[in-house]
Amino acid sequence: MKPHCIKPTVISLFVLSSLSYTLGATYFLKENIVGESFYSHFDWEAVADPNHGRVNYVDQDTSVAQNLTYANFDTFILRTDYTTVLSAEDPGRNSVRIRSKNTYTTHVAITWPGIKETKESDKPKGNYAHLRHQGLVDIVEGINDQPPNSITLHTTEVFDVLITTELTIYGERMYHARHATSERFYHFLYFCPMTEPLLCRISGQLDCNTLVNSNAGCGVTNPGSSDYGPEFNVKGGGWYVVERAPDHISIWFWSRHDPSIPHELKYGSFEVDSRKWGVPVAYFPNDTCNPMSKYFEENNIIINLTLCGDWAGTAYGQSGCPSTCIGTKLDSTYETLILMSPLSRSVLDFVNNNPDAFVDAYFDFAAIRVYQPVAY
Repeated sequence: MKPHCIKPTVISLFVLSSLSYTLGATYFLKENIVGESFYSHFDWEAVADPNHGRVNYVDQDTSVAQNLTYANFDTFILRTDYTTVLSAEDPGRNSVRIRSKNTYTTHVAITWPGIKETKESDKPKGNYAHLRHQGLVDIVEGINDQPPNSITLHTTEVFDVLITTELTIYGERMYHARHATSERFYHFLYFCPMTEPLLCRISGQLDCNTLVNSNAGCGVTNPGSSDYGPEFNVKGGGWYVVERAPDHISIWFWSRHDPSIPHELKYGSFEVDSRKWGVPVAYFPNDTCNPMSKYFEENNIIINLTLCGDWAGTAYGQSGCPSTCIGTKLDSTYETLILMSPLSRSVLDFVNNNPDAFVDAYFDFAAIRVYQPVAY
C-alpha cells in the first residue's frame, strides 16, 4: 500500500445540555444515534465546502451508492472517495458533510476532519461570515495525522488582553487564563491542572473573532492524551463528551480502553452525572460575558471530512506527507479565493492523483448520544 496521511477515527460523542448554571449536573438520555439511525437523524449537505477543500460533498443517495457512508446495527462509517484519479476540471474528491436535523440550545459539532458545533443556514454561504453571531465549537479538529486534537471556539469580536489567575474548580486547583471582557463579546478560557501543567496549553490565538487571525479561533490542546492522529487510532479511538450550560462549556476525553472511563458513559446509561467525571480537558465559562446565548445560538451537530482547504492546505508542508495540497487561500474577508504561487500549483497535486492514499480516510462512529435535563 502506498503511504497515506489520513487514518481512521473511532468516536463516541456525548452531547449534554443544561438549563441552569452548575459545575456538573444530572442529565437524561434524549437521543441515541447508533448505526443506521444516522440516516434519519442527519441531513446530507451537497454544498460547496466552507473550508475550500479539494472535496465535492455528495447527497445521501450518492454517498450510499459509492460506499462513502455505511451503517449496520452498531456502526456508522463516513469516508471520502479512494478510487478516482481527479483532473484539474473535477470539482473535487467526493466526500460527505452531514448536519443534525435537530438543534440544541447548548451544544453542537463540525470536522476538519473532526466534529464541530455551529448553527448554519439551510444553504451554507461558503465562508465564515454567518458564524460571527451564531458561534462554533470545534470538538474534534485536526489535520494531516498531526496530534493533538484542537478544541476551539469561533465567535464574535473579542479583545486580546490576557489575565492569568488561579482558582479551584472541579475539586482541583487550576490555571485560569482569560481575556479582559466587555459586554460586547464572549471568550472562553482553559483550565490546566497545576499538577500537570505541561500536558495542556492554550493553542494558537487568544481572540475568538472569526474575522481576525485567519479565523484561527481561540483553542486549547491536550498534548500526550492520544486524542487525535496515529496514536488515537492505535488505541482504538476514544470518547468525547461535551457539556454546554448557559454559563459554561466543558469537554472531556478518554481513550477507548482507558480504565477511568465513567461506567455510565461507556455503557450508554439513561441517566448520567457530569460531577463524577473529574476535571475536563477544556472548560469554557461565561465569565463576565453574559449571556452565553448571545454568542452561541441553537446549534447543529455537523460532521464532515475535507481534504486540503483553509487550514490543512496551509499547514500541509509541515505534515511530512508527499507532494502539496492544491494552492488556494482566503483573503481577510473570507469571501474571495486567491491563488497561491505558480510553483505550488505546478507541483503534482496529492489529492488529485493518489486516491489509494485515502483508503483509511474515514470516521467510524460507535454512537452519538444527546442528554438533556429532565425539565428540558
